[in-house]
Amino acid sequence: MKKVVLAFSGGLDTSYCAIYLNKEVGLEVYSVLVNTGGFSEQELEKIERKAYALGVKHHQTIDVTDQYYQQCIRYLVYGNVLRNGTYPLSVSAERVFQARAIAEYANQIGADYIAHGSTGAGNDQVRFDMIFNILSPQAEILTPIRDQQISREQEIRYLKQKGIRFNAEKMQYSINQGLWGTSIGGKETLTSHLPLPETAYPTKQTARRAESVTLHFSDGEFTSYNDRTFSSGVEAIRALESLAGPFGIGRDIHVGDTIIGMKGRVGFEAAAPILLIKAHQALEKHTLTKWQIYWKDQLANWYGMMLHEGQFLDPVLRDIEHYLEHSQQNVTGRVHVRLMPGTFHIEGIESEHDLMSPQFGTYGEMNLGWSGQDVRGFAKIMANQSRIYRAVNKK
Repeated sequence: MKKVVLAFSGGLDTSYCAIYLNKEVGLEVYSVLVNTGGFSEQELEKIERKAYALGVKHHQTIDVTDQYYQQCIRYLVYGNVLRNGTYPLSVSAERVFQARAIAEYANQIGADYIAHGSTGAGNDQVRFDMIFNILSPQAEILTPIRDQQISREQEIRYLKQKGIRFNAEKMQYSINQGLWGTSIGGKETLTSHLPLPETAYPTKQTARRAESVTLHFSDGEFTSYNDRTFSSGVEAIRALESLAGPFGIGRDIHVGDTIIGMKGRVGFEAAAPILLIKAHQALEKHTLTKWQIYWKDQLANWYGMMLHEGQFLDPVLRDIEHYLEHSQQNVTGRVHVRLMPGTFHIEGIESEHDLMSPQFGTYGEMNLGWSGQDVRGFAKIMANQSRIYRAVNKK
């Protein structure tokens, strides 16, 4: 039998693919779950048992969480990357790393095919196909859900015929959890006006009292909060998520343009990513010059778009990463944040690199580096071009 490597999550679509590829197509199925920080050990064990119950030849779990942080997440913080000013690219970013790991595994075992459970209406189909074509071009890509245009109800009936039962009510919402946030899809996100109900969010809002927290950054990288230090960026993000998640911080619905040209709507919760990006951005406002901020914003926005559209392997992103990392050499300090139920407030920063230094003057109060006559001349020269234009073009 020929081998197919199946990107597997244990959900409805990938469960259907596991049965279909084996029973109907006659392939030896090797299921792969790539963990980007969203699964506990118990969940991973449960998914592995499910894979074997579906008849796969071998199931493999690959953890890329540290790699995901080092090669991607920290650059999203450096760039303050929020898609359309809202979404921290929770799923967009992790899909690239999942696809890379799956392609590499397929190459290792000499797979004839690579399969995934994407539909024909979303972004993931493009991200997976692109990465597989680049890293494993010899393997043919199989996509049963996309090719058959099969509905969830049809998938459930098929699996039932094969002796596999799914609780349709329990699967009302599609949840995708990773280190950099959790996406939520459901009937409400298929509309343009309905909000997600409280029950749709995996992390319940239980915090009732405000709390202050100080986030510490070193060269742009989040290292600790209050007196808690961490051995890695992954550990620090998880700890902050545990602290801020119960406040209901980082919940929103993102509306944006998909790779295939449609408008898409998805809910998400991402307490740690939203907190870190906004706190980091506040620190940069004090420690970078206006032109550093301006050009970094342009490149970071482009970086986020390329990543969202699955173009992570283009070498231009490595070039942008070098720029982003170099820009962080003075982004060190403390950011004071007030956490409140449903929201947060950046109270201020402290940094030895703070360009709002009183030795040069106090904005709106007193200057120490120039005279009033200096400003008169400066303003006159700054106005010169527009003054000439108006004089020449009087009509």
